[in-house]
Amino acid sequence: MKCYDTCAAMRNWRNFVPEAGDDVGLVPTMGALHDGHRALIRRARATCNHVVVSIFVNPLQFGPREDYGQYPRNREQDLATCQEEDVDVVFAPSVPEMYPSDFSTHVEVVSHLTRVLEGSSRPGHFRGVSTVLTKLFCLAAPTKSYFGQKDYQQALLVETMVRDLNIPTEIVLVPTVREPDGLALSSRNRYLSPSDRQAALVLYRSLEAGRRHILHGVRDPGQVERHMQQIVGREPRAHLEYLVVRSAVSLQLRKPLRGQVVMLGALRIGGVRLIDNLLVRVPESEGT
Repeated sequence: MKCYDTCAAMRNWRNFVPEAGDDVGLVPTMGALHDGHRALIRRARATCNHVVVSIFVNPLQFGPREDYGQYPRNREQDLATCQEEDVDVVFAPSVPEMYPSDFSTHVEVVSHLTRVLEGSSRPGHFRGVSTVLTKLFCLAAPTKSYFGQKDYQQALLVETMVRDLNIPTEIVLVPTVREPDGLALSSRNRYLSPSDRQAALVLYRSLEAGRRHILHGVRDPGQVERHMQQIVGREPRAHLEYLVVRSAVSLQLRKPLRGQVVMLGALRIGGVRLIDNLLVRVPESEGT
């Protein structure tokens, strides 16, 4: 396994190591790797000749009152995980390497996708995501790039950016990895106290309840959302930011619900912000 911490070294590897026709898979991460990241790496390993994992806590996607300084970092453990998963290259640059003092260019997708939900809750977040991913796509030139479904809105954003800018990489969405009780894996879960960890399950329970509502015939999105929000409202530790059901393609509100939809939620338990989502295909039969 090779480890690079400069853009020049990463670019040099991409230019000269892979042979023509080889697939290069990129797994962009912010480190603190867990089994969800392992699932992404294994998917890339199964389908690509070369696997690149980037480890970079990107300051551009954190707001001024968010947890950039406290975000978990464990380089040695992350490298060991990559070694275990047979990763070919780890790209772990410093902030000055990615953003020199004279850095002045940002990439921004301007659409409904970036104005709602995570976009409105975290102003500037998606501009930071788009900027760092554009740099990573330029450096690693991946034929395929792997993202987790847990960050569903981000995945839609990246698909839009790749299409609009004609970036030659295929975006592969990998299902969310969960604990046995349903909690979506996240690097931030380690900050949950035992009681907060138990309370955090309310988000997944509410999404499951929304899914059952739809499968049982409810087609009014407002009714589904109220049902989910009432469940979260019964958990005193939870502070809800949003909990909605939207078109899985556009994140637009669709009345009545039809086709593929996604239920998305964000809440805080203590000082920890958690997001999750569930996809469901609405049955074609008449609903209520």
